[in-house]
Amino acid sequence: MVSLPQTAEARRSHWMNRVTERKGILDRYFYLSMSLLIAAIVVWGFSHTVGENLFHASPPRPLLLWFHGAAFASWVMFFIFQSALVRTRNVKWHRFFGWFGAVLAAVMVVLGCVIGVVMARFDWYTLHYAGTDVFLSVPFGDMLEFGPCVALAILWRRKPEFHRRLMFIATCCLLDAAFNRFDYIYDHNLLFACLDAVILLGVVRDLLVDRKVHKVYRVALPLLIVWQLLLVYLWRVAPAWWHTLTSRIVA
Repeated sequence: MVSLPQTAEARRSHWMNRVTERKGILDRYFYLSMSLLIAAIVVWGFSHTVGENLFHASPPRPLLLWFHGAAFASWVMFFIFQSALVRTRNVKWHRFFGWFGAVLAAVMVVLGCVIGVVMARFDWYTLHYAGTDVFLSVPFGDMLEFGPCVALAILWRRKPEFHRRLMFIATCCLLDAAFNRFDYIYDHNLLFACLDAVILLGVVRDLLVDRKVHKVYRVALPLLIVWQLLLVYLWRVAPAWWHTLTSRIVA
C-alpha cells in the first residue's frame, strides 16, 4: 500500500510533468502561432478596405500601391515560412532564405517611406482629404521601427533568443496599418496600443516558459512606446514645425 506522503509526492511530480510538457509545447509553437495570428490580423483588417481602396477603387490608386501591398504581404508570408522552417528543424534552409528576407526588408523600408509620400499627395490633391501631410509620422515612424529591428536581428542571427524576438517585434510593427482599418481604433488613436498588445504576447510567453522577460523586450518595448507616443503627437497635435516640414514634402 502506498503511503500518503508518497501519493502526494507522486501527484506533485505528475503535475510538474504536465506543466513542463505544456511549457514545451508553448515554447516550440509560439512563434509559428504568432506568425499565423499576424497573418489573420492583416487579412481581417485589410478585408474591410482593400476592395474599395485598391481592387475597385474610384479613382484608381497609384500603381506603386500595388507593389507596396505585394511586398508587405510577402513579408507576412515570409515570416510564416521562416517560422515553419524553424519549427520543422530546417535551420539550414531558414538561414539560406533569411538573406532573401534581408533584401525584402531593405526594399520595404524604402518603399514604405516612398508610398507614404505618394499616398499623402494622392489623398490631398485627388481625394481632397485634410491632414494627410502630418499623418506621414506614422508610415515614416513604422519604417524607423521595422528597419532597425530587422537589422539587429540580422546582426544577431547567431543568437536565436535575440534574433527571433527581434523578427517578431519587427513584424508586429507593421500591424498598425491593419488595425488602422477599423474606425474605432483609428479615431481613438489605439493602433499602436493594439500593436503593442500583440508584442506583449511574447512577454507572456517568456514569463510562462522562462519565468523572466528577455532583455530584448525590456529594452525594445519602452523605446517603442515612447516613440509611438511621439508619432501620435506629431500626427494628432501637428506642431507647426512638423506641419511645415510635411506640407513641403507633400507639395
